[in-house]
Amino acid sequence: MKIRTPIGDFWIAATEKGICRASFTPIEIEDEVLTNPHLIQAKQELLAYFNKERTEFTVPLDILNGTPFQQAVWHALLTIPYGKTHSYLEVAEMIENPKAVRAIGQANRKNPLPIFIPCHRVIGINGQLTGYMGTSGIELKKSLLLLEGISLQ
Repeated sequence: MKIRTPIGDFWIAATEKGICRASFTPIEIEDEVLTNPHLIQAKQELLAYFNKERTEFTVPLDILNGTPFQQAVWHALLTIPYGKTHSYLEVAEMIENPKAVRAIGQANRKNPLPIFIPCHRVIGINGQLTGYMGTSGIELKKSLLLLEGISLQ
């Protein structure tokens, strides 16, 4: 399902268990069912988020892949509250693997559900913005953080 947002088009896919993929680039979906209740809920919640009417998502997630390490990182990211940031080191410490700072960045890059799993809330230890969805996504990351009221250096 394609959704128009204030920062550009956004695509979401879902299974019968929950949303499984989200992207700022088109997602090829076989047999997409636009009446899937998880897609409808995700769209409503996402638009409310962009209207500053929602600070957390309740739509069920169905994470279909990822290594155990990536899954641990993504679950840790879900605990970072709206309007707050954590450094890559803080996330590494959350998963009890403080030497995995660079690997946290790689797990974020593989996040199947950006915005819903808020990897945009992870910044450099010096407070600087670092990659988001690859290096070309810094402006998207900045837009999401500003939307959440996070002041940037």
